[in-house]
Amino acid sequence: MQGSEAVAAAAIAAGCRFFTGYPMLPFTGLLEAMSKQMPAVGGVCVNASSEMEGVNMTIGAASAGARAGTGSCGQGISLMQEAIGEAAQGEIPFVVFNMARGQQDYLQCTRGGGWGDYRTITLAPRDVAEAVEHTQLLFHLADLYRAPSILYGDYLVADTQMSVDISRREYGPVPPKDWAVTGRHAGTGDPDGHRVLWSWGGFGQSSNNGEHWAKVAEKFADIARTEARHESLLADDAEYLVVSWGTSSAFVDYVVEELRSDGVRIGSFRPVTLWPFPEDALHRAAQDCKRVFTFEVNAGQMTDDVRLSVGRDMPVIPLGGVSTDSSGMRQGPILQAPWLRDRLLQAMQGEI
Repeated sequence: MQGSEAVAAAAIAAGCRFFTGYPMLPFTGLLEAMSKQMPAVGGVCVNASSEMEGVNMTIGAASAGARAGTGSCGQGISLMQEAIGEAAQGEIPFVVFNMARGQQDYLQCTRGGGWGDYRTITLAPRDVAEAVEHTQLLFHLADLYRAPSILYGDYLVADTQMSVDISRREYGPVPPKDWAVTGRHAGTGDPDGHRVLWSWGGFGQSSNNGEHWAKVAEKFADIARTEARHESLLADDAEYLVVSWGTSSAFVDYVVEELRSDGVRIGSFRPVTLWPFPEDALHRAAQDCKRVFTFEVNAGQMTDDVRLSVGRDMPVIPLGGVSTDSSGMRQGPILQAPWLRDRLLQAMQGEI
């Protein structure tokens, strides 16, 4: 399946029944796929008139108990940041699909632009098959923790074709949505349990906003301790380690295997969750290395997280950079194996 079609099918398999967004490449393909597939399962897909309208529609559907999603590319998601932050503080679960124009939204996804002590669980698949798996996992994690979550895709995920398994995956039970606004108390004066996003009335059953915000902050601290995910390749005895994420990691792994066949003791490490970042696992993987390299298609947004993980005594050298084609949609010329191989060899020799 083409990536956008596969991600849409995976979301529906996970139980998503409301989706909305504003067309903006390369997200447009996912919105079109949802508009085609949702009616067959009794779901609703709305072409919103703006990203802000779309994310607030999604909050409404999720507040009523539906599994819901929205999305855009990074430029559109920047307009959603206030609403995402409010939803995190109000504990409204849904999934945001970022079909990004490259890898320049790392800081947006991991730091966010809303207010309050929150983060967004962010998974960055390396290909379409993993995007299908991550889509279903994110709906589970959103409901498990009552929090907005993000799938970080890009043009390669949206428009590559791969063989995929769309079967529904089971990740275990999630808490009942007894907080959802259903109208069951209409006319009684009872606010229906959960007071969604209304700071004047408090949150949940507490009228003390400070108590609620402290509880939310502790929840995200717990997520950071328990939900970090990673993968590594040939890292056990590596003298050099390359850290990359998302679709660029497939190119890194190809070059790492080439260099290994030439006798170079090099390995790779990939944070599957951009947040929570797998700090402890990366620290262990890098502790016996001579140098750590980062490779991403941006100016080095992940580099700070890598440095914090490996410690100040380990040299961390960024090797990627801003790179795109003329459309501004696709990864650029640095995603070529010969370029990356030469760059790594130069860095291992201390020339970078």
